[in-house]
Amino acid sequence: MPVMRSLRASNFLYLVMGALSVAIVATVLVASGAFDRENAGARASATATATPAATSSSSAAVPTDVSNIYRAVSPGVVYIASTTAQGQASGSGWVYSSDGTIVTNDHVVEGADKVSVRFTENGDPIDAQVVGTDPSSDIAVLKIDPSKVEGGVEPLQLADSKQIEPGQPAIAIGSPFGLQGTVTSGIVSALGREIRAPNGFTISGVIQTDAAINPGNSGGPLLDEHGRVIGINSQIATNGSDSNSGVGFAVPIDTVKQVVPQLKADGKIERAWLGVSSSDAAPRDGAVVQQVTGAPAQKAGLRPGDVILRFDDRAIATASDLGQAVNTRKPGDTVKVEVQRNGSRETLNVTLGTRPSEAQQQG
Repeated sequence: MPVMRSLRASNFLYLVMGALSVAIVATVLVASGAFDRENAGARASATATATPAATSSSSAAVPTDVSNIYRAVSPGVVYIASTTAQGQASGSGWVYSSDGTIVTNDHVVEGADKVSVRFTENGDPIDAQVVGTDPSSDIAVLKIDPSKVEGGVEPLQLADSKQIEPGQPAIAIGSPFGLQGTVTSGIVSALGREIRAPNGFTISGVIQTDAAINPGNSGGPLLDEHGRVIGINSQIATNGSDSNSGVGFAVPIDTVKQVVPQLKADGKIERAWLGVSSSDAAPRDGAVVQQVTGAPAQKAGLRPGDVILRFDDRAIATASDLGQAVNTRKPGDTVKVEVQRNGSRETLNVTLGTRPSEAQQQG
């Protein structure tokens, strides 16, 4: 089974006598949620390609000029350095809006006492404030004074997760091993993957790519062939080493659009919680309850072995569907959950709770 590794680089990951140090070992894939879509405030960056934007059905035929995309987008990608009680670490991030909002991964700044960003390899560090973090989506929002950036900040343009297709170009920009401004390219290998978040819950709807990403790429943008952000590079799958093996994962952009405004407003997000662990019911549709892990499900009468078929008005085909459905609701909402039990169907009323800060058991 492949090992999942997050991509924060620790101890000033520079190339010194060929020695590299990396940190933050993530775990294997599990099952949880994604999020609603919401328009973001980022303005469009400079045109990234010489060709007009194409629809998803024709984008694969558009030649991708990575050098043009790099020139247009790289001024909006930053190197992030953080200081924690355990030492120093680094990662990547990108400009979300013209007010100086920077987006990165939660695990890049987790536990940080001090955070700074750098726009060019030889540029001066700029102090950054951690505005909010969401371990459940592995997203963090930083704020800098945009007047301290020579020439001003250049927000990146955001794509639409509904338009992303396997096989389309994917371009990563970041600071692997502390090497700022590194660009790599590949394709979107698959959609709808799941990775474990820093707090042990799961991020669903994740993009898989073969664009080379390594420790230090965490928080950097994954781009489409028009230079628009399609996701935040977050983890890699390996066979035990810390380097790229052609399987990387990015938190999808529609998750970013939903999470960032809430973090800017409140600094944190309270998420709904059903309180079950589940798995796919394949080859049939549905999510099989493996364990009842929390009070909301217990009080509603959910049992191990129940196959959840509907969550309110949403059909449930997989465990990932269930996680995404829960994450569209708020704590305290009462929903109807249709289950198949012992050959018959029943509808239960469930009042959703508030997700714990960490997952003791997946649910």
